Amino acid sequence: MQKNYLVVSALGEDRPGLVDAVSQLIRDTGCSVGDSRMSVLGGDFAMIFMVEGRWNELAKLESSLPAAGRRLGLDVQARRTRPRPPTADALPYSVEVICVDHSGIVHQLGNFFSSRDINIRDLTTTTYAAAHTRTPMFQLQMTIDVSASLHIARLREEFMDFCDQLNLDAIIEPLRH
Repeated sequence: MQKNYLVVSALGEDRPGLVDAVSQLIRDTGCSVGDSRMSVLGGDFAMIFMVEGRWNELAKLESSLPAAGRRLGLDVQARRTRPRPPTADALPYSVEVICVDHSGIVHQLGNFFSSRDINIRDLTTTTYAAAHTRTPMFQLQMTIDVSASLHIARLREEFMDFCDQLNLDAIIEPLRH
């Protein structure tokens, strides 16, 4: 059986039961959830699912999403996709950055990696108040795909110099599964 894929994103006011309702809709159409990301952002709850199924099951899910979104108070979007092709020469690395919160951090880090043709596979950020001082802090975690042809020691040195200039505490290391 050839699998087909659909990315479904849903955003709405945070409340208990949203994951249950959306995942039940996916299950009831015969589809299944592959990869997913879900998080509370402000007063809203955001969900992104990569759904797998036969073409007719995905079509059934696609047609039921608008009514389900209205019923659940969610902004829902869907898009057909395909599995990510394997990158034979890419090595996954984990990056973590912690610093005093200020604007432009995500852009500066994104620019650093894109200017070296390094793909960002996954990125998560969090803000919080530091213990004792209550200073606003920023934390970023990402997974990047580094070409095997890049000299990793040079990349690491450039990255650490870049972070020192911006006063970012950072780590870059091979991804551990």
